[in-house]
Amino acid sequence: MDKRKEDLEALRLVDLVIPEIDWEQKVRDVQLYQVDVFAMGDDCTGRFDFLKDQCEVVYFPRTPDISSTQIRKAMGAAAN
Repeated sequence: MDKRKEDLEALRLVDLVIPEIDWEQKVRDVQLYQVDVFAMGDDCTGRFDFLKDQCEVVYFPRTPDISSTQIRKAMGAAAN
């Protein structure tokens, strides 16, 4: 989990990565961290619409046949 968070935080367009501990934290986190945009993969389309009254909710399309888990495994194998 820490490596994935680190990878996401390294992205130029990502300001903050908030690890999910429980479902109820989302509204609290949006308020606490003054979130402007909540982004999620489009495989979750509609699941976070309840946040739209607090911030912009964006669902990004997934790239077919690409898995971040597979990429991280390949990167790990290349580093060894």
